[in-house]
Amino acid sequence: MGVLSHLRVIEIGSSAATSYCARLFADFGADVQKIESPGGDPLRQSAPLTPRGQSAWFAFLNFNKSSIIIDRAEPDAVTRLTTLIEKCDILIDGRDVDSADCPPIDIAVIRQRRPGLVYLEASWFGQDGPYAGFAATDATIRALAGLVKLVGPVDGPPLHAPDFQTGILAGLWGFIAAASSAVARMQDGAGRSWSLSILESSVALSEYLMAEAFARGDVMRRIGVNRFWPGFPLGIYETKNGWLGVTTVTLAQWRAFCDMLGLSRLRDDPALVLGEDRLQHAEEIERQFMPRLKMRTAQEWFAEGLKRKIPIVPVPEMSDLLQDAEKKARGAIVPILLGEEEGLTAGSMQRLTLTPPRRGGKVPAPGEQQAFANTRRHLTGTALASSACIEAGRLPLQGTRVIDFSMGWAGPLCTRTLADLGADVIKIEAIQYPDWWRGVDRRQAYVDGQMYEKTVRFCIMNRNKRGITLDLRRPEGLAVAKRLLAHADILVNNYSVDVLPKLGLGYDVLRTVNPRLIMISMSAFGANSVYRNCRAYGSTLEQGSGLPTVIGNADGPPVMSHTAFGDAVGGLNGCAAILVALIYARTTGQGQFIDLAQIECMMPFAAPWITAHSIGGMPPKRYGNRHPQFVPHGSFRCAGEDNWIVVAVTDANMWKRLALLIGRPDWAEDASLKSAEARRVVEDGIETGITSWTRTRDAQKAMSELQAVNVAAGVVRLPIDLLNDRHLKSRAFLQEVERAFIGLHPQPSMPMREGARPYAIRTAAPTLGQHNREILSGLLRLSDAEIARLEREGIIGTVMLSEGELARTKKVLSE
Repeated sequence: MGVLSHLRVIEIGSSAATSYCARLFADFGADVQKIESPGGDPLRQSAPLTPRGQSAWFAFLNFNKSSIIIDRAEPDAVTRLTTLIEKCDILIDGRDVDSADCPPIDIAVIRQRRPGLVYLEASWFGQDGPYAGFAATDATIRALAGLVKLVGPVDGPPLHAPDFQTGILAGLWGFIAAASSAVARMQDGAGRSWSLSILESSVALSEYLMAEAFARGDVMRRIGVNRFWPGFPLGIYETKNGWLGVTTVTLAQWRAFCDMLGLSRLRDDPALVLGEDRLQHAEEIERQFMPRLKMRTAQEWFAEGLKRKIPIVPVPEMSDLLQDAEKKARGAIVPILLGEEEGLTAGSMQRLTLTPPRRGGKVPAPGEQQAFANTRRHLTGTALASSACIEAGRLPLQGTRVIDFSMGWAGPLCTRTLADLGADVIKIEAIQYPDWWRGVDRRQAYVDGQMYEKTVRFCIMNRNKRGITLDLRRPEGLAVAKRLLAHADILVNNYSVDVLPKLGLGYDVLRTVNPRLIMISMSAFGANSVYRNCRAYGSTLEQGSGLPTVIGNADGPPVMSHTAFGDAVGGLNGCAAILVALIYARTTGQGQFIDLAQIECMMPFAAPWITAHSIGGMPPKRYGNRHPQFVPHGSFRCAGEDNWIVVAVTDANMWKRLALLIGRPDWAEDASLKSAEARRVVEDGIETGITSWTRTRDAQKAMSELQAVNVAAGVVRLPIDLLNDRHLKSRAFLQEVERAFIGLHPQPSMPMREGARPYAIRTAAPTLGQHNREILSGLLRLSDAEIARLEREGIIGTVMLSEGELARTKKVLSE
C-alpha cells in the first residue's frame, strides 16, 4: 500500500488544478474519490481525444482515482455529499472554476464538525481583488502572468503554448499546501483551510524576470522565436537530423561550444564574454554557427556536448519519448487504461526510492470504484481529534530543519517554499563557490563592489533562510556539514549527481549518521540515468521534455516558452516529493533518498499528446495561437506599440456575447456559427473582425469591456507590469522586504493563503556567511577560537573570492 494510503481525499467541482492536486495524492496510494454529476466531469470532453473519443488530458489528471456520481437534483444529494466529506481527510474544491453541477454544501459547518479536515479551494484569481469573478482560461491566465509577451516573432503576435500549463502549476502548489497541512496535522490533529489562486501560481514562472525588471528597469522585449533575454545562445536549432536545444551561461560553456564547432575567433572575442554581450550580436553569431550545426545529427552533437560539459540536448518528438526505455524504466512514462484503450502517459515525477509512487493505473469511468478504494491503512497516532486547534501563528512545517546545498532557481525555490511554510532552512555556500545566482562574474571589480550581494533574483529565492559558508573540499568544512546533517530532517541539493558523494556526503554515508534524513537529489536526468553527467539549466529541461514540439505553427520550428521553464517546475516537484517523504518519516522515523530528474518534471506539460500518440499513432497537431476546442482563440493586437490581448471563447453563449460587444450582431444571430467547428471554417474572418475592434482600444480597456460581458480575456503583460498589477497589489501578493545592499524590494508571496493575506515574509535573504557565528556557536557549540580558526583558514567567510584569489587559493592547497 502507498505511503499515503491512510488518507481519503474527496475532489469536487471541475478544474485541472484541483484534479492534478488530487492525482498527486492518488499517486502515493491515497483513496481519492472524484465526485461527478450524471453528465460527468466536463474535462472528460477536453482535447486531445483518443480514437474512441476519450480525453487524454482527463486521463492524465485522473488515473488511480475512483468516481462517485451524485445528482444534485436528487433530494438526498447534499446529505450524501456532506457525509462523504465528513469522513475524509482532505477536501479539494474546484467549484469556483467550474461547479460541474456539484450539490451546494456548507464548508464552514462541516469544518466546525470536523476540525481536522484539510480544505483546499482553487479559483482563477482568488476570492477577492479586481479580477475576482473574471472569466478565464489557461491562455488568458498565462497572458496576465507575464508568460506570453516575450515569446514569438519580434513583430508579433506573441505565441502562447496550448492549454495544460496553469493546471499543473497550480496543482503542484495545491498539493504542497495540503500535504504540508497533513504533516502539521500529525502533530496537532488540526486541519487547515487554504485558498489557492491559479494566476498567482503561474507567477512562479515570472519571478526571476520580475526581479530582473525591478533591478534593471524596462529592458525586456520579445526578440524572436527561441530567443530569450538575457543570455545567448539559448534556443533550439536545426541539425542534420533533428533539433538541438542549446544553452550557454558560463564563459567556459561558451568557449567549449565554440571549440566544438571550430569557431576560435568567437571563442576568444573579449566582447562576447557574457551572455548579455553575445545577445547583442546574436544575428552575426548565429550566421556562423547554424550552418555548422547542420553538419551532424542532434544525437551526435549531444554525445559531443556530454564530453565537453556543454548544456545541449536533442529536442524529442512524442514518438521519441514513447520509445525511451530509460523513461519507462524510471516510471516517467507509465501505462494507463482508458476503458478498452491502453495507452501511455506521464507518471509521477516524485521519485521516492523507498516508498515509490504507483506506476500507471486505470482511468475511472463515471461512477466506477477502483479495486483498491476504501482499503485505507491506519497510522497509529494519526486519528483526527474531535476538537483540534492550531497554535496561533504556528506554520505547518515549524520544527523541521532543512540543510540547503542548492543553487540557482530550482533547488532554492524548493527550499524557499519549505522555509515559507515554517521550516528552518540553513543555506550552505562557500566563499570560493557561492550560489551562482549571486552572479557568475568573478572579476575583481565585481567582487570589490560586492555586486554578489546586490542581485534581486537571489534575494527572492532565498528569503526566510539562514546562510553559512563552508568549504566542503576541506575536511574541517566537511565535518561541520556532517554535524549539521546529523540533526536535520531534510537535505536538498541540485548539483550534478556525483558532487556530494565524491565529497563524502552521499546518501549511503549520511543515512548511517542520521537514519531519518530525507535527501533529495535534483539533477537534470536522474541519479541512475545514462545521461547523469549532462549539464543542464531550466531551458535545457524544457528543450528535452518534448513540449516545444507541440508549440508554435505547423510549418515552424519547435518553440520554447520560457527562458528557464524547467527551474520553477523542478523546484515545486522537489518540494512536493519532500513532503510525501516527510509524512513517511514522521510516521516511521525512517528517511529516504529521492531521485528527482528535473527533465522528467517537464513531461506532464506534454502528457496529453504522449497519451494520444501512444494510442492513435498520429503526431500532435500544432495550432499556433488557435485552439482545438475554443474558436476564436488567440492574441489580438491593441492600440499602441506591441500591445496585445488574449481572447478565448469557450462556449456558444460566450460567442454570442463577444459578437454583440464588437458590433457584429449578424454573427450573434447566425445559427450556423453556434458551434466551434462551424466557426473554425471562417476563423480567419472572425479573427480579422476581432482585431478591427481591439486595434482601436488600449489593451486594459479591451479586457475590461470583454470581461464586463463575461468573455475570457487577458492583457498580454510583461514581467515588469506585474510589479504594479492592480489585482496583485490589492491582494498584498507582493510584499516589500528590506535587505542590506539592496534596500526595499518587492517579493512575491506563495499563491495559497490561509486567511485574507498571504504568509508574511519573516526575513530577507542572507548575505554571504551572515549566520556563520549564529549557527556554528549557537547550534553546534563551536568555541570562538574554533570559529576564528575556520575563518582564518578560509573554510568560512563573508567575502566572495575573485577569480585571481581563487586561483591562488587552489595553488596553495595543492602544495
